Amino acid sequence: MQITRFLDDSGETRYGIDQGGGIAELLSGDLLTPEGRLGLEPSGESAAIAKRLAPLVPTTIFCIGKNYAEHAAEFGSDLPERPVIFMKPGSALNHPDAPIRLPACANGEEVDYEAELAVVIGRPGRDIPEADALSHVLGYTCANDVSARWWQKHGSGGQWIRGKGFDTFCPLGPVLVTADEIADPQSLAISTTLNGQGMQSSNTANMIFPVATLIAFLSQDTTLLPGTVILTGTPEGVGFARKPPVTLQPGDSVTVEVERIGRLTNAVR
Repeated sequence: MQITRFLDDSGETRYGIDQGGGIAELLSGDLLTPEGRLGLEPSGESAAIAKRLAPLVPTTIFCIGKNYAEHAAEFGSDLPERPVIFMKPGSALNHPDAPIRLPACANGEEVDYEAELAVVIGRPGRDIPEADALSHVLGYTCANDVSARWWQKHGSGGQWIRGKGFDTFCPLGPVLVTADEIADPQSLAISTTLNGQGMQSSNTANMIFPVATLIAFLSQDTTLLPGTVILTGTPEGVGFARKPPVTLQPGDSVTVEVERIGRLTNAVR
């Protein structure tokens, strides 16, 4: 199932299946049951999509750095021995078609794009075996790990969360594709276009640590709650590694696309 979350004409938040033409077939129930299973089912009714929303409000946002070898290489970094973990605050959540806002406190031109596959946890778990990890996945969506590079590298004492956590720096969408439609998350094309120009192009097969490994690693002595979102890293081609660097500018349009999920587009303001 491909689930879209949206505001209808009355401003009510709804879940549905996009039927095209700005209309969605409504889904009744809750996104997640108390056991972490999908709790939505078709209602037989429809509604107009007034505004698309991120497919969920995450309980936690984990992020993985340097998870593609070519991306590590373009920054001159060694390959990590274990997953590089950081987090984004919930206030960074952003929606499809909503603007990415350049921070007033940015240190010059520093804001960058990062295309990522996002994993949504459904069934909660702790100390999850890697062999069982994908059974805890509710579904997948696209993410843009927007990054203010000076703040990431120099402005926060070596910690990344500040440069990765400004308001609007975590667009998610356009839909949540349930796990039954993506049997293998390690076989998906992933790309970024900036103002129509291709910037990133890779495949999730190139991850250093695959999705199942990340879930098992993150769940060590740590309960992954339903609604946890895991951003799984970005491939090569980010703007700041280019010569000269490419940074997001007011008026830009950036699109992250993941095969079998869709296109997540945001303007820059």
